[in-house]
Amino acid sequence: MGMSELSDISSSKLRRAVFLDRDGTVNVEKNYLFRPEDWEFIPGAINAIKRINGLGFLAIVVTNQAGVARGFYTQADVGRLHRHVDGLLAEEGARIDGYYMCPHHPDFGSDCTCRKPNPGMLRQAAADFGIALENSYLIGDKAVDVQAALNANVTPILVRTGYGTAAQHEIPDHILCTADLSEAVSKIAELVA
Repeated sequence: MGMSELSDISSSKLRRAVFLDRDGTVNVEKNYLFRPEDWEFIPGAINAIKRINGLGFLAIVVTNQAGVARGFYTQADVGRLHRHVDGLLAEEGARIDGYYMCPHHPDFGSDCTCRKPNPGMLRQAAADFGIALENSYLIGDKAVDVQAALNANVTPILVRTGYGTAAQHEIPDHILCTADLSEAVSKIAELVA
């Protein structure tokens, strides 16, 4: 068996993921959101996540949380919010398989490799879950989401919720843009059918 055949076998065992930006993509954009009572899903987001689960993709949230670096809230506060979200999703038969958060901001500490547009969160999730990045997608509402996907060899999709309408003018023309998370997941379903 040649070396290329070995790599084909090992990569075929890797899983696929849909990486999800959080604020403005899954939930309504609210600056520095960390209180469970302030969480509000974008219409259709729960069913879109359930559909990701049903398609056999991992659903992985990758979120920049500069509010931690700025001292507005703690990583524990973000964890509490994510447990609340998990409960809401479970009630509807949906799930997030993992959460990756960058608590850094270059103006409030050192640079890092995890803050989008850097690919650190995606690469860490790939290592943790055995994900084939080249067979995965990232859905987000900002140019940094698109760039993080490209930097990690993941297919980006921009949604026009959150900051997406403005960001659409900042990204290359060949990047797929959809109205929202539901439409983005429908496009993924078409692509993998």
